[in-house]
Amino acid sequence: MFFVLLGVVAGLAHFYMWRRLVRDTTVAGGRGRRWGTVALVSAYVVMLGALGFGGEVALVAWPGYLWLAMMFYLTILLGIFEIPRVVLLRRRVKAPVLVGAEQQAEPEGTSRRVFISRSFALASGLTAGGLVGYGATQALGDPEITSVPVTLSKLDPSLSGFRIAVVSDIHLGPLRGRSHTERIVRMINEQQPDLVAIVGDLVDGTVDKLGEAAAPLKDLVSRHGSFFVTGNHEYYSGFEPWLLELERLGVNPLRNERVAIQRGGAAFDLAGVNDVAGRNFNDAPDFARTLDGRDTTRPVVLMAHQPVQVEDAAKHGVDLQLSGHTHGGQMFPFHAIVPVQQPVVAGLEKIDGTWVYVTRGAGFWGPPVRVGAPPEISMIQLSG
Repeated sequence: MFFVLLGVVAGLAHFYMWRRLVRDTTVAGGRGRRWGTVALVSAYVVMLGALGFGGEVALVAWPGYLWLAMMFYLTILLGIFEIPRVVLLRRRVKAPVLVGAEQQAEPEGTSRRVFISRSFALASGLTAGGLVGYGATQALGDPEITSVPVTLSKLDPSLSGFRIAVVSDIHLGPLRGRSHTERIVRMINEQQPDLVAIVGDLVDGTVDKLGEAAAPLKDLVSRHGSFFVTGNHEYYSGFEPWLLELERLGVNPLRNERVAIQRGGAAFDLAGVNDVAGRNFNDAPDFARTLDGRDTTRPVVLMAHQPVQVEDAAKHGVDLQLSGHTHGGQMFPFHAIVPVQQPVVAGLEKIDGTWVYVTRGAGFWGPPVRVGAPPEISMIQLSG
């Protein structure tokens, strides 16, 4: 249903773009209009192919997803330009049009209308292309290393300085493979963390197709191990085989359970709950099972893919929740839409007495584009 709805919305957007980029800038029956129409229809078909089976074919995924980003920004920019476009078109000033080496008069207003339409079409295209190009360099470049100090009142002073590498939304798939994982592992290991927390959406595909891409995770190095909780995309990719594969790679899944992380005589609890999408796969999050009966005198750090899970976490006395899912909005202005569903878009905030940290993620979903939300690996440093 999601892809059908997206296809309908994208179809309407392409019709709007055809009107502004093709119809308004060309002559009826001319070669330009025919080729412009063919180009837009072809782009729409390739985009649908990427949405439908681009997850299996990189050759389709790259152009289809890049055009999806172009369509998004072109539609927004053309919409923004509607007001100045209408204002200029209403001014009754005739402009000549250049044909060959001579100026020839056209019917009143025609040359001026075409000139204005072409100007706004060109401005929209150049701006959208610039945004997508910049966003692609951000999405495909190295993630930022973000240092995040967090004070937990219950933390034993001997655990101050404990460092957790948090990474989420790696999204291995047709556009991101083994080299992407190798880079993330290398960057995490360079930070020499005490613990690694992978908070969901590792993959967009099955173990058979992406097992090799995930294999470098076995090289993660930390003093207290690597841990994982499911994201919604794991449930679309066959979560049970992936949980077994991660165990084989030395990454420990936390499935509605907790473990004690000890250093010397001090400890805190590291807990993990399944993603909310697990409710549709008989694998729902269970906060009571995860957190009941623990020693409440020591802090608990919870791994939960979606920030919205902090509502339940706060009720169970969680001190710090580590999440991803939002991608920090990924492409401006989605930053303004995420709060409709999630309490935190990115960064550290306190919700109902519980700290929740949301990392922007190290990969991308859909278009290989990030605008205003560069990828990151977060280093949480705990203090008492």
